[in-house]
Amino acid sequence: MTSVVPDRRLTELTRDELSRYSRHLLLPEVGVEGQKRLKAARVLVVGAGGLGSPLALYLAAAGVGTLGIVDCDLVEVSNLQRQVIFGTRDLDRPKTAAAADRLKALNPDIRIDTYNLRLTSRNALAIIGGYDVVADGTDNYPTRYLVGDACVFLKKPNVYASIFQFEGQATVFDAERGPCYRCLYPSPPPPGLVPSCGEGGVMGVLPGILGTIQAAEVIKLIVGGGRPLIGRLHLLDAWLMRSVDVRLDKNPDCPVCGKNPTITELVDYEQFCGLKDSAEEEIPSVTALELKSRLDAGDRVQVIDIREPHERSLFRFEGSVPVPFGQLVRRKDEFDPTSDLVFICKIGQRSLYAIRALRDAGYGGPMFNLKDGVNAWAREVDRELSVYWSG
Repeated sequence: MTSVVPDRRLTELTRDELSRYSRHLLLPEVGVEGQKRLKAARVLVVGAGGLGSPLALYLAAAGVGTLGIVDCDLVEVSNLQRQVIFGTRDLDRPKTAAAADRLKALNPDIRIDTYNLRLTSRNALAIIGGYDVVADGTDNYPTRYLVGDACVFLKKPNVYASIFQFEGQATVFDAERGPCYRCLYPSPPPPGLVPSCGEGGVMGVLPGILGTIQAAEVIKLIVGGGRPLIGRLHLLDAWLMRSVDVRLDKNPDCPVCGKNPTITELVDYEQFCGLKDSAEEEIPSVTALELKSRLDAGDRVQVIDIREPHERSLFRFEGSVPVPFGQLVRRKDEFDPTSDLVFICKIGQRSLYAIRALRDAGYGGPMFNLKDGVNAWAREVDRELSVYWSG
């Protein structure tokens, strides 16, 4: 396999670099030539979270000459359980700035380009176009589709991974030599069906394993050897500690990389993934204090808790009716259309999708969303309860 780094960019290694990367140089598959390619390489890491942390650390340690880091978030205390690039002293700092400091401390000879912004259809091509490889460490579908499509248009390999609870997957999307992201996932799941790691949780070491796999795949693409995960999806269950590779084929009818593509430019990915409400679909909400006042006053209010059983075991909302998200539509006849239904979840996001799903199913009673979910209740109403989510 040829390297993604052209020969014209290669330069000699310095004496200090020969010493720093001596263990790479001893590997015939890497050697001086491979290390030169690592030095000349430009890699963009999208997302400085659980996956991006080990990924960026190992690429910096390996001597990748230029690392770009894209992220618009601040470091929060709940990140520290798995985002090992940060420390407690980094709390409330931009992730890009904190990551750059850590990476420069690890390897001062490399260049770090930071993008403290959200990757969008307006800026993605300009940013991604300056790199040889993109490593996708994001945690949301709109950005995954955006990165996937942009990499097809720019003919860049996309080293992908995702995680949830105890399970993870990784592959290399390269439309020039195999499938792209849309070949695997032609369309996104319905909004709210798949909880984020912030809602469903994640084993702290899992992104470390998957992020390190991504780093290994990036290094192979740069050095030009080994067998990359092109056309293979690596699946890992860390709880049972078993893994398997599944074959991925290129879809000849793929709308982006197929024989007759119908998508030839970046689109509105929030809208594509069903995450934008039109004005007429605006969903009314109540705050935790407003809900408390209405319950105390004995108003006709029915609280519907759409969280899963393991979530409710952490925080039980007294007097609520438990109806998990997946059961809502088929159980809609159980709801009293003369009462105001208030839907609650962890952070107030899945409950929005729940109301929309019931509207689409024809339920006509009044429905409200508890703004910011049961965490707002714990913060504003019952402060003896612990807030079990913080970013």
